[in-house]
Amino acid sequence: MASKRSGEAYWGEELHVPLSSDGQVSAYVWPLRILSIRGESCGGPTIGVDVGNEEVLRFDCHASQGHWHTGGYDRLGAPGNSHVDFPEGLTGVKDQVAWSLRQLRGNVAELLAQSEQGEAARKVESYLVESGLITLRDHIEKNNYLRDRAIAEQVISG
Repeated sequence: MASKRSGEAYWGEELHVPLSSDGQVSAYVWPLRILSIRGESCGGPTIGVDVGNEEVLRFDCHASQGHWHTGGYDRLGAPGNSHVDFPEGLTGVKDQVAWSLRQLRGNVAELLAQSEQGEAARKVESYLVESGLITLRDHIEKNNYLRDRAIAEQVISG
């Protein structure tokens, strides 16, 4: 589950899907996470991977302020310790979501192993990843209106 920080707001319903048959490796999405980065109010979907109760990977699809976290988000403490910028030119929320889902589809086990979660990486089931990511994508698409509403209400910048 996304680690909630002071001053953040979450719109929509969080959704979890299993990535391992025992459910200990799971992915989640918050349709709209609103926060301030360097004084700019921004927001978009946040997608993550948990192992047990620990958030390990996180993709913050927040347009120009978008980025992702690897290496063990909760374990490394401050968000800056795991921060990675999206590839250059990847500034649209829709493109960031698509890129994030592709990373999980093709690399979730490798990313978990790199985050010192080797046992969890071995538990990942490809059929659960595939079906789970479809479910997450559909949930994001169904809730796209939340970001549009937050922009229209000037809660976040577009």
